[in-house]
Amino acid sequence: MKGQYDVLSRINERFSGMSKSHKAIANYISEHYDQAVFMTAAKLGETLGISESTVVRFASGIGYEGYPEFQKALAECVKGKLSAVQKMDAKYGKSSQSEILTSVLNADIEKLQHTIENLDPAAFESAITSILEADTIYIMGLRSNEPLAAFLHFYLNMIRGSVIMLNTTSVTETFEQMLHIGEKDCFIGISFPRYSMRTLKAMEFANDRNAKVIAITDSVNSPMSLYSSCNLLARSDMVSIVDSLVAPLSVINALVVALCLRCPQEVKHNLEMLEEAWNNYQVYLNDEINFIDDEPMLNYSLRKE
Repeated sequence: MKGQYDVLSRINERFSGMSKSHKAIANYISEHYDQAVFMTAAKLGETLGISESTVVRFASGIGYEGYPEFQKALAECVKGKLSAVQKMDAKYGKSSQSEILTSVLNADIEKLQHTIENLDPAAFESAITSILEADTIYIMGLRSNEPLAAFLHFYLNMIRGSVIMLNTTSVTETFEQMLHIGEKDCFIGISFPRYSMRTLKAMEFANDRNAKVIAITDSVNSPMSLYSSCNLLARSDMVSIVDSLVAPLSVINALVVALCLRCPQEVKHNLEMLEEAWNNYQVYLNDEINFIDDEPMLNYSLRKE
């Protein structure tokens, strides 16, 4: 049975060798498979401004016997999404609100514990070094991963300069924003199921330009690991239609803390300049912020129990 990951795997493996029209189909399918599943080859071709025969050849080109078999694989994507709703109802349908709260929180605790047990310390150290040494850092996380990318961008921008968050619906525009990426730069791609084709293509581009590529994803089997030099793995699955981002956010939080501890004077200097700017331009009232005082900037215990 050909599920969504199988479809995306076939597309990912063959994307670089595709013609321009086939790449257009691949991008549309990856981002709109729940709409494409209801389209005939003719309708899909009309939507993209290409011929029906080109769509049929695309299906054959990624290993399906024809468009009907390809469309059946897309149907599995939608079926999987509906299955998630059914699983959620089976798990929580007869639970009280407080029981749902406890169950979800316990599930997140389990994901955190799994992440602690499986995160590679060497990969984490490598990520810290790459981020500190990079001339420019590019961050990309789309759809449900966008809040993670925004959180990381916000704090990296406080720690150091030259941090760019990529956020566009166009692969072409993504490449335009990454035009100057090179071997002295670092790219951080954040993607969890369902994986983003745009993020994967951006990571491939960064890798081709010899930039350091860091993947924050859920598994060594994630397609995001194809182009990364180090992988930070965090458990994210949940019996729900909502992605659990607790463990990924904790990994990102750990990155920020570790970076602050590696260059505390720079961080303090940046925060002092930021507070001075706030005061000078009256962005905040003085009694509303207190970033810098005699207390340690980071209140994390690093002692082993």
